[in-house]
Amino acid sequence: MTVITLVAILFAFTAAMLTYVGWQMLSKAAVSYRENFTSQAKVRAADLFLFVEPEKIFIFNIILIVISFLFAFLMFESLVPSIIAAVLMGFFPSISYKVLKKKRHETFIKQLPDMLQSSATAMKAGSSLNQAIESVVMEETGPISQEFDLFLRELRVGVDFNEALNNIYTRIPMMDLKLVISGMQISREIGGNLADTLERLADTLRRKIEMEGKIDALTAQGRAQGFVMTALPILLGLVLYQMEPEQMSLLWEKWYGWIVIAIVVLMEVMGYFFIRKIVNIDV
Repeated sequence: MTVITLVAILFAFTAAMLTYVGWQMLSKAAVSYRENFTSQAKVRAADLFLFVEPEKIFIFNIILIVISFLFAFLMFESLVPSIIAAVLMGFFPSISYKVLKKKRHETFIKQLPDMLQSSATAMKAGSSLNQAIESVVMEETGPISQEFDLFLRELRVGVDFNEALNNIYTRIPMMDLKLVISGMQISREIGGNLADTLERLADTLRRKIEMEGKIDALTAQGRAQGFVMTALPILLGLVLYQMEPEQMSLLWEKWYGWIVIAIVVLMEVMGYFFIRKIVNIDV
């Protein structure tokens, strides 16, 4: 009995130590994740000119992870799909940032021709380039106003004109903007008529955007087919799970089921990638 008691005490002590060490490691990992998340969220929010506290974004992300885990567990009644759903929801902030950033860049490029035309008109009326840009910043809204307002502030604190333009391209690395920046820098260096240069750039960008709009309209059906063909197996799997839950549950209860899921996911990603490559036509 003494030996059994000592073994039990040793086992309990070992379990307690392992629990303590695991809790400490988990706590440090949680603190590190929170610090990294909030630091990245702060930079990303500033990049998008969104004045949101990083802590609120972190709490919102944790709530989404918990809700997705509970929802998946209630639907599948299994830990593995629930954990996968929670992990995937952890990437939601990064995906949202990329989507919002792409949308902001597209909006900026669409506003750029009108901004250039307004600046050229103001310069022909006798204003300098800085005064023309200031008037545009006061009249316009959205990304174009935010970026060029920051451009003017950099000029006021002593940043070189070309460097301030390059900073805009650093924040919005679009080839259309690079064309405009190069045209403005060359025209400023060689002493040409900058107003005419801005007008030609605005006309070129406007024609390019119009052509891209026509291409997007012609390839809209192909993009829709890509989404439908990608979502169809997933929706069909959910329907079959509702009809035959015992048979479909073998996909995540047996090792060969996970192989089938991996093959399906791989083929889904490859199919969507090839469809996107076909319908995405660069002008």
